[in-house]
Amino acid sequence: METTESTEGKSGPKRIGAPAAMRHAAAQLAQMLPCEPDSVSALKGTADGWSADVEVVEIRRVPDTTSVMASYRVHLDEQGELVGYERTRRYARGHIDR
Repeated sequence: METTESTEGKSGPKRIGAPAAMRHAAAQLAQMLPCEPDSVSALKGTADGWSADVEVVEIRRVPDTTSVMASYRVHLDEQGELVGYERTRRYARGHIDR
């Protein structure tokens, strides 16, 4: 995946920005799973890159509010490359956290 947001310096590649990290997290997770990401619900810089929570529709149902969603935590390095992911939660789309 191209990282046009990165710049090369004397010390090597620089960390990509938050908007690029969000795009990279969703796009690379889509390559690993048989379903498309719906949204990025959280993004946090870490000491060695980025951590993003990506929401995915795992099972589409009618009505849409009964579709099964999942949250995945995606770990990226400083250049935006996927280094790991894990499913952290499954829920019905119409479910509201309290």
